[in-house]
Amino acid sequence: MTAVQFTVYSPTLNAPTTRIMRIDRRHFRLLLIAVLPLALFACASNDEVKTEVQNITEAYEVAQESVARGNYRRGIQIFEAIQARFPFSDLARQIQLELMYAYYKAEMREQAVETADTFMRENPIHPRVDYALYIKALAYYEDEPGLLERVFRKDIDKRPPKDIELAYTSLRRLVERFPASQYAPDAEQRMVAIKNRLSEYENHVADYYLRRGAYVAALNRAKDALEAYNGAVGNARSLQIMAAAYDNLGMAELAADTRRVLAENFPDLSES
Repeated sequence: MTAVQFTVYSPTLNAPTTRIMRIDRRHFRLLLIAVLPLALFACASNDEVKTEVQNITEAYEVAQESVARGNYRRGIQIFEAIQARFPFSDLARQIQLELMYAYYKAEMREQAVETADTFMRENPIHPRVDYALYIKALAYYEDEPGLLERVFRKDIDKRPPKDIELAYTSLRRLVERFPASQYAPDAEQRMVAIKNRLSEYENHVADYYLRRGAYVAALNRAKDALEAYNGAVGNARSLQIMAAAYDNLGMAELAADTRRVLAENFPDLSES
């Protein structure tokens, strides 16, 4: 299956991007000024507070720049250090958004999912819940085949779905709960790609059964694929497998009905 190219969104922008950009410096300073005095000793001077604000602001910007340049693990280290210092603040929530993106880009997918889940559990009505769902889905779904698959030309449609179904679930929740989200259009495209991939995997299994004479198993698998992934590109192949299974089971009328449905929906497709 041809890989589909998608744009990954940054947690700090309202438009597609392939890199992290720093948030408004004045906004971040105001946030820090509101947070830091609560974490400092009561005897701290104004100068000490200002120094702390400056240091954390610089650290945040260094972390963002590290992620933007592809040094994800360095950015993660800094973000985690800031988060550890202020775990229950508004600042911590912004850091969670930055971290889940950085984890995803660093291929630390379990951490990305865990961070997204924690964010949604602790902030169920936060305006960025849609972003957390989006990143969680990305962490479950890889856009392109891995290195070994490219080298050995392994067909990704022959792999068990595993986490891809979880990706589909997160994307569906995003689209259903936040239809106006800036991430919804991209989520819908990904859902189509996932549906096609799952359909092709089910067809691969059904064809395996068909070639080995397990006709009932082949029929059931193809029927399930057709029902679960209606509209997928693999629907025609599901119908072909069903017709062949009916033939081998001696169910000529059902085989003919299936071929009629195939011809009506895919008139340009010659059965193979």
